Amino acid sequence: MTMKTEMLGIEIENLHLAFGPTKVLTGVNLSIKPGEFFAFLGPSGSGKSTLLRSIAGFGPRPSGAIRIGGRDVLDLPPWKRNVGMVFQSYALWPHLSVQENVAFGLRERKLPGAEIARRVEEALDLVGLSHLAARMPNQLSGGQQQRIALARTVVIEPQVLLLDEPLSNLDASLRVQMRRELLALQRKLGLTTIFVTHDQEEANSTSDRMAVLDKGVIQQIGRPQELYDHPANLFVARFLGTANVLEGRVEKRGEALRFVTGSGDALPLPMTAKAGPSSIVLRPQNITISPLCGPDTIIGQVLHSEFLGSQIRYIVQAAGSDLVVDKSHHMSEPPLPTGAEVALQVNMDSAVLLTA
Repeated sequence: MTMKTEMLGIEIENLHLAFGPTKVLTGVNLSIKPGEFFAFLGPSGSGKSTLLRSIAGFGPRPSGAIRIGGRDVLDLPPWKRNVGMVFQSYALWPHLSVQENVAFGLRERKLPGAEIARRVEEALDLVGLSHLAARMPNQLSGGQQQRIALARTVVIEPQVLLLDEPLSNLDASLRVQMRRELLALQRKLGLTTIFVTHDQEEANSTSDRMAVLDKGVIQQIGRPQELYDHPANLFVARFLGTANVLEGRVEKRGEALRFVTGSGDALPLPMTAKAGPSSIVLRPQNITISPLCGPDTIIGQVLHSEFLGSQIRYIVQAAGSDLVVDKSHHMSEPPLPTGAEVALQVNMDSAVLLTA
């Protein structure tokens, strides 16, 4: 399928939206590059779907500015913004065949019959379902319905593709397959794409960059690995994967700085840290169960273990917290028993220090 429209960027400035006294979006500022696959990530009620619908032109009018390709679209109706949106429910017409569903938007635009037929055929070929053109939606699997919803959207040749949790109705194994197909399709078309999800694995595996939202406020923007390794705050750290958070203080002891937990354990810090109340974020893979007790280890007790195939996940009570620790599984090596005393070696080079 040949796209006739150029890739366009999106600029959002100081966007605010409230439903009565309830603030839904607060001061959203965002720049999305042409051709970028961008994700809005956050829990239910964070405002991510509302932000997407604001870009599409659905729902109440927010204040601020939304520009697509430099053109302010805030006062334009959805059909004049030249965006395509795939909904969570797919929203296929149950009384129309696959071919008729895909053609619907083109017929509404009153295009010539020959062009409609050509573009529908190209769109169905693009998603690999041209052989199902005569079927009805209730004769399709969930994955096939999702592909048809995509075909119906891209057939109108939008300049921006908006995806509102399009994989949430699929089972786990099919979601993995479909997100790969979705990314491959986006790369092939080169469409500027925004993908809304509450699943951090989906966002990590597809997006060039993402924005993490909470309570209508963007908490952090960046590449998935950047946000995982360098979260701006505790919300981002906890939302993007498993995070151990130790509360304490940064103190100078002699010529060195130490992070001192509430239980009195002390861990080394680089000299660039500032003294005062702080939190340390540690990922499970950044803590090693050590056979030896050294000056920079923490003594703990195994509370629970889970066999996850390639690794064993332990919950270890240490430093006044229940820490999640991942250890590689090796054949015939038994897991540590509940109640076992262990020494934990913390990789402080991979720790994130957040000041209070």
